[in-house]
Amino acid sequence: MTTTVDSPTGTDPELGRERLRKEDARLITGRTRFTDNIVLPGMLHVAVLRSPFAHATITSVDTSDARSRPGVHAVYTGADFAAEQGSLPCAWAITPDMKTPDHPAVAVDTVNFAGEIVAVVVARSAYEAADALDGIDIDYDELPAVLDMEAALADGADLVHPALGTNKCAVWTFDSAEAGTGSSVTDALAAAEVTVTRRFRQQRLIPAFMEPRSVVCDPTGEQLTLWTSTQVPHLVRTMMAMTLGIPEHKLRVIAPDVGGGFGGKLQITPEEVLAVMLGRRLGRPVKYTESRSESLLAAHHGRDQIQDITITARRDGTVTGLTVELMADMGAYLGLVTPGVPILGAFMFNSIYKFPAYHFSCTNVFTTKAWTDAYRGAGRPEATFGIERIMDELAVELDMEPMELRRKNWITHEEFPFTTVAGLTYDTGNYEASTDKAMELFDYAGLRAEQQRRRESGDTLQLGIGISTFTEMCGLAPSRVLGQLNFGSGGWEHAAIRMLPTGKVEVVTGVTPHGQGHETAFSQIVADRLGVAFEDVELLHGDTQSSPKGLDTYGSRSLVVGGVAIVQAADKVIDKARPIAAHLLECAPEDLEFAGGRFTVRGTEAGLGIADISLAVFTAHNLPDGVEPSLDSQATFDPENFSYPHGTHLCAVEVDTETGFVQIYRYVCVDDVGQVVNPMIVEGQIHGGLAQGIAQALYEEAIYDDGGTLLTGTMADYLLPSAMDLPHFTTERTETLATSNVLGVKGVGEAGTIASTPAVVNAVLDAVRQHGVRDIEMPCSPQRVWRALEQARGGLDAGGPAGRNTPEAGGGLGTTDASGSVDESTSTTDEGGLA
Repeated sequence: MTTTVDSPTGTDPELGRERLRKEDARLITGRTRFTDNIVLPGMLHVAVLRSPFAHATITSVDTSDARSRPGVHAVYTGADFAAEQGSLPCAWAITPDMKTPDHPAVAVDTVNFAGEIVAVVVARSAYEAADALDGIDIDYDELPAVLDMEAALADGADLVHPALGTNKCAVWTFDSAEAGTGSSVTDALAAAEVTVTRRFRQQRLIPAFMEPRSVVCDPTGEQLTLWTSTQVPHLVRTMMAMTLGIPEHKLRVIAPDVGGGFGGKLQITPEEVLAVMLGRRLGRPVKYTESRSESLLAAHHGRDQIQDITITARRDGTVTGLTVELMADMGAYLGLVTPGVPILGAFMFNSIYKFPAYHFSCTNVFTTKAWTDAYRGAGRPEATFGIERIMDELAVELDMEPMELRRKNWITHEEFPFTTVAGLTYDTGNYEASTDKAMELFDYAGLRAEQQRRRESGDTLQLGIGISTFTEMCGLAPSRVLGQLNFGSGGWEHAAIRMLPTGKVEVVTGVTPHGQGHETAFSQIVADRLGVAFEDVELLHGDTQSSPKGLDTYGSRSLVVGGVAIVQAADKVIDKARPIAAHLLECAPEDLEFAGGRFTVRGTEAGLGIADISLAVFTAHNLPDGVEPSLDSQATFDPENFSYPHGTHLCAVEVDTETGFVQIYRYVCVDDVGQVVNPMIVEGQIHGGLAQGIAQALYEEAIYDDGGTLLTGTMADYLLPSAMDLPHFTTERTETLATSNVLGVKGVGEAGTIASTPAVVNAVLDAVRQHGVRDIEMPCSPQRVWRALEQARGGLDAGGPAGRNTPEAGGGLGTTDASGSVDESTSTTDEGGLA
């Protein structure tokens, strides 16, 4: 889809209009201010020393040399903070018996992953602080690294946290027969005419936001002020107050412009806690900004699951049951929502299909690697990958056309609302419409014919076609559902509208943008609702002092929850203005109509604009008795249900059967995200999501060596695709409005990422399955595809399943410097993150 900016008139509605983003003027011209740009009088700079070992006991620490270095103000170790730092919070105890180890900001006597902070230097400049790290001498007694999840669960395994007595964090189970949402999977397995079992691997990924994490703490005012590059300033304030015992009203958290997040900044970080402790201890502002290598090494990672999936069906293709057994790698510690991420997927493995029986069980496992947490989609991409891969495997087993298998089993548009076997009620959707449009744009029949021609001719470049028909749950989340899952927070969102005397509007929102275009989309909503000019709306966000209530941005909730709160606040403004307008126009309130920003007396020309009423309220000279002189209003919206965007993604790839190189030949997606506020922003979200999902399929993987050292610690080794690596995307939309909110919106922030990965991998396998290849683990790099082909042909000793081979870093020489220092000889650039 190509989007162009139209020339709107003053009467055109804003919803659906392709507006250029307000915020881009400052973001793309360098006029904005990120956290690292903040400079305060007397500010000191922080550098951290990180463990080179994945698992070790700290036996001695000598900081005397570092303390004597030029410009050094102070040097601290974990022992200095032991009584103060508490434990970083985990807000999601998924079971009553979940094991939760202490998670220190600075390791005191044991390190549990390579990259964990072990000492801190505070100096006059960032360079002096970094240089002084060399003057810290720490002795370690190395302990066995625990890297493999299955080995970690075996009897007699080395333990990450011996005090817990196990590496098993928790086991969470859902069974449709027990929940009363479906029948028994055991019965389905016993009666199955066809059973297919596969193991899939979700590799470990690293969120690669453009702006590395940065934090500044200023303790010199009445309030302690924390600037931080975060998605969740409100959660940071609350959790920081709970962790460090700071009175919440004495802590102000500001998220200035934030350069990307993808879930990677949905966290309370060790560095944030450290900055607060240092600021309080020194009485001076301090700043810490991570390097790109530190970000890859020690910011939380994502995915990392082993999925054992069994699907049962009748011989005609009707699915009868689904069993999912997961192992999820927590890493060494639990972050803010770490244990709950795979559980979100429990509600999505059944996807758009009418399974009568379903069983899901997830075992969370501790290892000596960086901890995992939310990454774009958080549980839902993993589930979509699993179900779309197993549907293709079932189609092969049945010798059935894969799209026809899906059509036979999905929920038809006449069946909505539909309560699934996982217990969710999908309100609206039309999978037939999005699929039909996608197949037409893709020329599905033509590409199948081309595929057959190449197979018959023995072409070196074989064509594969991959399908992904998906839905997701967005708008996290109904608070009652989060309560049932024992999540430590609600899912509501808050908004306030301030009517200024001149008729201009300030909108205060509790959601926090980090590249989504909130300022533009929310201005469009308010402009339509209040009948004011788009340019007359200003958005205030990301500062707990000016926007004191909120639950921030993640899970495609900003528009679906935060946008609806804004609508409700705007409606309250109109309700408050109505009696004042009636008083000024000398009529009854019920005789007034409001449209286009103006109250008019029904059947007459008499009327007043909302700006006129704002000025009248400001002067307060002539208001009705008992009416307060204010139109300002606020609202808190708690959704009753999730929203469920859906779509069909089709991918065609060319696979070079001699080299294993994969090239995307055609990519078409048709998404249904409900009401579209700004098509240009939706298009950008889809494009970025596609890039990220395709990257998982073909490029990205975090790799550790046998000792637990991260080998993909630079951008030379952790492969992110550039624009040159990605194809042209053909994108379109269908539209069914959500009934769970007044705007009819469904959310779009994660759709492209969730749907694209299985479409690409299914296409790669479709191209080489004729050679006997059954699976290729992600990323489907040329080496892995080539080895899978060679193993299937018998030309290479397998040494394991086809397509599974020794890990490979992305092509650079790798960094083994676990301190996080960049090895300049092997690093090409620190930039290149996906916007």
